[in-house]
Amino acid sequence: MSDVTIKRALLSVSDKSGLADLGKVLSARGVELVSTGGTAKALRDAGLDVKDISELTGFPEMMDGRVKTLHPIVHGGLLAVRDNPEHAASMVDHEIGAIDLVVVNLYPFEATVARGAERDEVIENIDIGGPSMVRSAAKNHKFVTIVTDAADYGDLVEELESRNGATSYDFRKKMAAKAYSATARYDAAISRYFLGVDQGQALPDQFSLSAAKLSELRYGENPHQSAAIYLPYGSTEQGLAQAEQVQGKELSYNNYNDADAALELCAEFKGQAPAVIIVKHANPCGVAQAPTLLQAWNDALACDSVSAFGGIVAVNRPLDGPTAEAICEIFTEVVVAPGADDAARAAFAKKKNLRLLLIDDLPDPRRTGLVTKPITGGLLVQSRDNGAIERAALKTVTKREPTEQELQDCLFAWTVARHVKSNAIVYAKDGATAGIGAGQMNRRDSARIAAIKAREAAEKYGWDAVRTQGSAVASDAFFPFADGLLAAVEAGATAVIQPGGSMRDDEVIAAADEAGLAMVFTGMRHFRH
Repeated sequence: MSDVTIKRALLSVSDKSGLADLGKVLSARGVELVSTGGTAKALRDAGLDVKDISELTGFPEMMDGRVKTLHPIVHGGLLAVRDNPEHAASMVDHEIGAIDLVVVNLYPFEATVARGAERDEVIENIDIGGPSMVRSAAKNHKFVTIVTDAADYGDLVEELESRNGATSYDFRKKMAAKAYSATARYDAAISRYFLGVDQGQALPDQFSLSAAKLSELRYGENPHQSAAIYLPYGSTEQGLAQAEQVQGKELSYNNYNDADAALELCAEFKGQAPAVIIVKHANPCGVAQAPTLLQAWNDALACDSVSAFGGIVAVNRPLDGPTAEAICEIFTEVVVAPGADDAARAAFAKKKNLRLLLIDDLPDPRRTGLVTKPITGGLLVQSRDNGAIERAALKTVTKREPTEQELQDCLFAWTVARHVKSNAIVYAKDGATAGIGAGQMNRRDSARIAAIKAREAAEKYGWDAVRTQGSAVASDAFFPFADGLLAAVEAGATAVIQPGGSMRDDEVIAAADEAGLAMVFTGMRHFRH
């Protein structure tokens, strides 16, 4: 395919960033500028000669600008296959001039929705002529160059300079692909508005998702897999993708996945006492709250120091020097925090491969939204698990009521358990996890594994008693049999928090009563697969 010299350009943009500079470059090359409304005014204000679209079409703009570019003169100039004799003859017969370059970006529909505009204003910000021109130009990219992103103006100028005012076929193909992505994103945003905001469909009949690639990653979960991180269009969430990476190697797919699990759990402690979360392979392996971050770190690490090696750490307040020094005593992949003082930064700087990510604030753990998971031949979509249990909603089902301390430990264990892969069992005591059992095929084994980790910790640190003694235990779903509960009794737990709802609840409650346990039901399950 040959180069196409740009002789006439049609410009119609909502975002006028860089427009004047681009117009000057085109004008200096003798390109005829055709434009509409505010775009034409901006070009004239920059001292450029511009032909109004109405001069080109011989038809005035009307209906508040709704009808201006929807005209055969425009779309004929865009869609004509110039090496087709019949098309060429039609252009002559109807006095249609070729348009070689289209620079269009669309009405700010997403921004209008995001600022809470009234419905009538939202509807007015649905662009019609813009997408039509974009699609026409992109379809005929053999002859027409389409640019939809102001960030590409520089590449366009370089292309024109290197090719004496022309564009290459490869450049036009690249821009056409971006153009169709832009219209796809635009239509997806409109669809989401009508189905979601406008009509209140929590799970819409058509699910549209569009996102822009932030960066490619070294590889996926394994070296033979490719991976990238994307930013969903229209999202206002702030998290790891927006974090400042102060130091360390490039983040991997697994780093992002594990760090996000740590951040999600850390958000549960937003605005609370200092908390430290240690995660390995997307599962918490130690969580603690204490009067200081350093103490919380030591308590969290003590839960499972073996798994913490090579783990991810998240904290709920800015990092201080002593805590950073302690974290650096073991191999840590990533640390996520809402800030870090100079002493903490200096401590981490000694570990050049450690990734330090600073975020503006912790996310809202109760935020709404949809989460997706691909399956073979389909896509699973569900609302976020943002359910929370208030203390007053707990139902004591045993003869013995929990003590105040047991109740606090139950709620702490429950908070952690909802972020542990199912089947999940979490022992907690005095604001720290004592043992965590994750991802087992039955609940009894999770209870036993968590107890084993607690015994190993007691042996390592020389404690007189295992921390599961006198602890509370949380189960993310009901105990289907009494065996899981009995394993917790054997570990020394004295209080239990679980959803309830099993056919054998009576059997489980009886076993708890016989062991002298206090047990509360939440009525809410928190599976995490």
